Amino acid sequence: MKIKAYLKPHCGWSNGVRAIMRKHGLAFEDIDIINNRASYEEMVRKSGQPLSPCVEIDGIMLADISGEEVENYMLSNELVKPNAVATDVATDAGCSDEEHERMQAKPVRFF
Repeated sequence: MKIKAYLKPHCGWSNGVRAIMRKHGLAFEDIDIINNRASYEEMVRKSGQPLSPCVEIDGIMLADISGEEVENYMLSNELVKPNAVATDVATDAGCSDEEHERMQAKPVRFF
């Protein structure tokens, strides 16, 4: 299976996708759409929309999707088998308010 995941470095939704990949022991390309403008543009072009995460599995684009939804897609298409492995983060939630606060830009002082 060839998997390309268009993710943010720090995001609850993106971390949920990563957790599902770890749960099933899947190799995937983790594509940073925040620090690489070309990767973001590629995601928008391929998915037809600007929201993330987006996961491309064997040429099929799953746009604006949670880890739980990625897992459901793979299970329903028999790409993975069910397992009882627990994930270390929520697979269907965004960042907490505390995480958003930590990600806020800090003011830059020039003097």
